[in-house]
Amino acid sequence: MSGSAPLLGSQPYAQCYGGHQFGQWAGQLGDGRAITLGEVVNSKGQRWELQLKGAGKTPYSRMADGRAVMRSSIREFIASEAMEALGVPTTRALCCVGTGDGVYRDMFYNGNVKMEPGAVVCRVAPSFVRFGTFQLPVSRGGLQTDLVKLLVNYIIKHHYSHLLEVPEGNTRYVAFLKEVVERTGRLAGLWQALGFVHGVLNTDNMSILGLTIDYGPYGFMDAFDPLFTPNLTDFGGRRYAYRNQPEACQWNCVMLANALFSAGVVEKEEAEQALTRYAEEMMECYNGRMAAKLGLKTPDQPLLQELLTLMVQSKADFTNTFRALAHIPTTLERSNISSSAAGNGSSSSGKGVALLEAAQPLDSTTAGERAAAEAALAAGIPQRLLDALALDSLAAEPSLIDSWSAWLRVWRGRLAEESVPDKERMQRQQQASPKFVPRNHLLQYAIEAAEAGDFSEVNALLDICRRPYDEQPDVDSKYS
Repeated sequence: MSGSAPLLGSQPYAQCYGGHQFGQWAGQLGDGRAITLGEVVNSKGQRWELQLKGAGKTPYSRMADGRAVMRSSIREFIASEAMEALGVPTTRALCCVGTGDGVYRDMFYNGNVKMEPGAVVCRVAPSFVRFGTFQLPVSRGGLQTDLVKLLVNYIIKHHYSHLLEVPEGNTRYVAFLKEVVERTGRLAGLWQALGFVHGVLNTDNMSILGLTIDYGPYGFMDAFDPLFTPNLTDFGGRRYAYRNQPEACQWNCVMLANALFSAGVVEKEEAEQALTRYAEEMMECYNGRMAAKLGLKTPDQPLLQELLTLMVQSKADFTNTFRALAHIPTTLERSNISSSAAGNGSSSSGKGVALLEAAQPLDSTTAGERAAAEAALAAGIPQRLLDALALDSLAAEPSLIDSWSAWLRVWRGRLAEESVPDKERMQRQQQASPKFVPRNHLLQYAIEAAEAGDFSEVNALLDICRRPYDEQPDVDSKYS
């Protein structure tokens, strides 16, 4: 699994593909540091491709060394397993092996090159074929174009076998494109609902199976910011920022359709019709998930948009805000607020007095922030929700407290209209609103410990992220 010796019975290869990078055709790319060992068919008849990432040079490494460092390997290892637990289609991580070698890397692309410990991830997926795999033969033209239809037939046979029931030829190929587009739309909807930003949505990083693939500079948002991007090289245009992510995926689907059309696999009008399914699937998935995060049976766009606006203005933590809402009772009386505070370690006795005592922030906060916290609790904002907001924002703009209070009243009114018992509604909300995600600072703590030879933090974070929707009351609060 470290790539130091051949796996018995394997015939390793690296995949060749092209791609659009940041909207520009980049020509031939290929697996520069990924080597496929082969496929394994398990007892259920499922096909799993085993791929080593970081085991050395391939024919497509160009000027690079084909190696990976422990930092990026741990990030991919934890993220892929966390996404699986979150219910997001993804490649998986079988293992992560330290090589014992040093690898030179410029982590921030600022000329500060340093040696980092090397590692190899064995990642698995039914297939690692990408949109760019279809694009490259078309770009080369001539007889190479015929490879596109061969590839489509292969993918349908092994990964979309239900489409073999569709009449052979153009009808089947259109059905294939339509399903790829739908899967991609649902994937983007799930990302948006979780506050996940991939960071490098080039066409060579888009899975033909609708999986999250190639975990590079990804990130889960802390404070909600529609322009958030974890990719330092995207700070200028923010092409792949949270707000632009759905459009980027849609653009990539258009590029795939163009490749299939150019190869004579689908007709233009049929491809255009198939592409309309992207927005429909993405919005249906996103709206459904966001309604569930609000505890509603049906989407309420004005209510959601007002909440998201408040979250931006309050620099609210994306994950923690929705998780907090899942703990708020429909009838938010003073006693209920006190109970909510008690659930965060305060006493429920004394009602308002107990609340103000529970809200005392750390010594590092200012008098204005402490006053804002007291005012927020007095206005009916539960402690757990308050903990998700930035006190400096509330102190700088006190009217936000009234806005939050007003939004909570409207939201509770919508909950009352649907008349779902709190216990049932809260459980549904919690299953749509994770408490734990692999935040960048948590990953960095785990990486630094692992680089020093201590993998306990990696294992702890991995275990926690495998149950993201569970409350896990015994887990250290630093993880949430």
